[in-house]
Amino acid sequence: MASKKAAGSEAKFMRGDAGVDGQATVEKADPIETEQAKAREALYRGRTWLGREALTWVLFRSNDTNPIAVLDDEPITVLFNGRLTLRAASGDITEVAVKGVNAPYAQLIRQAADRGLLVHSARLAITWQERSYEVTLDAEHFDVRAGKTPELMKDDDDEKLTERLDHVAVLGRMLDAVTARFMELRTSAKWKKTVVPELKAWMKEA
Repeated sequence: MASKKAAGSEAKFMRGDAGVDGQATVEKADPIETEQAKAREALYRGRTWLGREALTWVLFRSNDTNPIAVLDDEPITVLFNGRLTLRAASGDITEVAVKGVNAPYAQLIRQAADRGLLVHSARLAITWQERSYEVTLDAEHFDVRAGKTPELMKDDDDEKLTERLDHVAVLGRMLDAVTARFMELRTSAKWKKTVVPELKAWMKEA
């Protein structure tokens, strides 16, 4: 019996799972952190369904014009203001596309979401501090397909380039902040207990 135990300890040591003292070399992962990491990886690797959930959540949250997330202690607000596409994996209707400034907030969109269609791409106006951006986001990789940064204020070409790069960097940070907020909720107990019921109630609004 002792020899089997010794053989097992040696095998763990050879695999790098244990040190010479027999203690584990890798701490046991926190289940919550593991779940968050899996969800985050799924989103960043282009798991479209999660990207669609994120955009649908952003649409829902933008409905009351309250901040979606916070960056450097300043609120980020989002408004859907143009073309919107929803998709579903199966069903009688697998895609719905609408145009118009107020179209994303129409009852038709909530009804489509209630039938399982989620936002696949959308035109958004994102505001932080005094900066306003217009971007088209795609759920496939949560990428910016098209965008418009704030008007450049500098006259010198080099300064314009620096200013433009700064705007792009801020946009990236804003999207990261929005994504992080969604991931925080999506991997928490609050998602099923609070957020999902709120989403369902919003979808059924007349």
